[in-house]
Amino acid sequence: MIPDDYEIELTLVRLVEERGADKTVCPSEVARALGGPHPDGWGPLMQPVRRQAVRLMKAGRIAILRKGKVVDDPDDFRGIYRLSLPR
Repeated sequence: MIPDDYEIELTLVRLVEERGADKTVCPSEVARALGGPHPDGWGPLMQPVRRQAVRLMKAGRIAILRKGKVVDDPDDFRGIYRLSLPR
């Protein structure tokens, strides 16, 4: 069963808050927390996690980082990214 957006949001925010200031969370950690350790469980959650991360960054609740810097446009970034508390 795929978790809903609210469950993804709660898990994402919880993990970022638990990690604390100046630390980051990999989006796959969020997906694994929801879908389990097997790629068949967490793999399909990567895009829903990204969508929630973008929404939460726009709301000012988290930051999306690439190469240690906050992305300029959460709607338009590529590659590996990390999640953190806003700075």
